[in-house]
Amino acid sequence: MVFDLRGALLKKAEVESARLDDFEFRLRARTMRLLAPLMGVEPDQLVARIAVEPDEAILASLPETARAWYDEARTEARRQLIAERGDPTPYKLA
Repeated sequence: MVFDLRGALLKKAEVESARLDDFEFRLRARTMRLLAPLMGVEPDQLVARIAVEPDEAILASLPETARAWYDEARTEARRQLIAERGDPTPYKLA
């Protein structure tokens, strides 16, 4: 039996990419959910926009103070997600 190192590395890359994409999506959604009450917007309404618009476009449609609050909300969302799901840093091969 031969071990397929290339296949194993491709599988690892696929799994890691999916894991990082999942974390990034959750980070965007949580950030908007935290930002919504500060902006006086319904959380579900703001979160739904992440499916069709980048964060910059969403922020451009909000008041000027949204940028400062966005940075704070993103930092808090990242902290919460790391506490819940662990650090998203890719695992290194030994």
